[in-house]
Amino acid sequence: MTPLETIKKRKIVAIVRGLEPAYLLRLGHALEEGGIGLMEVTYNQREPETWADTARGIEALGKEFGDRLLAGAGTVITPEQVRMTYNAGGRYLVTPTTQPEIIRMGKALGLGLFPGALTPTEILEAYNAGADAVKVFPASVLGTAYIKAVRAPLSHIPLMAVGGVNEKNAADFMKAGCVGLGIGGNLVNKEWIQSGQWDKITDLAKEFMKAVNEA
Repeated sequence: MTPLETIKKRKIVAIVRGLEPAYLLRLGHALEEGGIGLMEVTYNQREPETWADTARGIEALGKEFGDRLLAGAGTVITPEQVRMTYNAGGRYLVTPTTQPEIIRMGKALGLGLFPGALTPTEILEAYNAGADAVKVFPASVLGTAYIKAVRAPLSHIPLMAVGGVNEKNAADFMKAGCVGLGIGGNLVNKEWIQSGQWDKITDLAKEFMKAVNEA
């Protein structure tokens, strides 16, 4: 499947930030059991010394799950992070902003591209640079009405909602016309992870998948 076909089919990307490597694979199994098929591991821009660990985490997920739970990188803003992700076997890049040079570099390496944008101008720029789908971020600030308004003139551009998406509004964003959603702390609950309550994450993942599939 193409990156866009994958997003349309699997719908939800679980966003993982600042998680110790020891927990990463166990989290992957909990998410997979709940029906999640995409996992984004983010780079911490304030701590470049952690980037190698992030790439190793992506590589470990790829070896453990393969196509069952596609691993990619989030918060990608530098060419170095693009190369590190590619070398680690990451399948896609998610960015917080619209950087055409990053999009083009990732596409040239055969990676899926889901860049972040907010305004119609940014959304169109990201898509024209080669985005597979454009991540509207932060989506919850302007809500589903904004998604609908943007899609009126830009209906040819696949949009994802990221930022503030939870189990209560996930279906609304899908009904507004999004092809997929990115969900972080509202799914990947760090307290549950640290206390080993993996069943709660699996159950919540199932709840999210039920909501978006029914939408």
